[in-house]
Amino acid sequence: MKMQVEVLKSKIHRVSVTQANLNYVGSITIDEALMEAAGMIEGEKVQVLDIDNGERLETYIIKGARDSGCICLNGAAARKVQVGDLVIIVSYALMDFEDAKLFKPSIVFPDSRTNRIVR
Repeated sequence: MKMQVEVLKSKIHRVSVTQANLNYVGSITIDEALMEAAGMIEGEKVQVLDIDNGERLETYIIKGARDSGCICLNGAAARKVQVGDLVIIVSYALMDFEDAKLFKPSIVFPDSRTNRIVR
């Protein structure tokens, strides 16, 4: 029997929350350029780690406008963050143990003031 292990797949490190929309259905809206750079897709489950208040929550991604810098927590998650909070957004993948030893996650370090990728 092959063992499976859950590992870090991708991370967007230290982006600023630009909006919190309590009355939306739920999820996190992320700038499409950030999603692409991190190898994340719409509908993917992510964990959001709030650096400012220590909150950790799970939700799924909605694609935001490319190059908008949008990081918007929607629905119940909007109660867990404040606009301006710095967050880390991470996703994980389940893979074969031996494959996981060789896997390299995609990690993006955008400008935390603009949420845009520094090239």
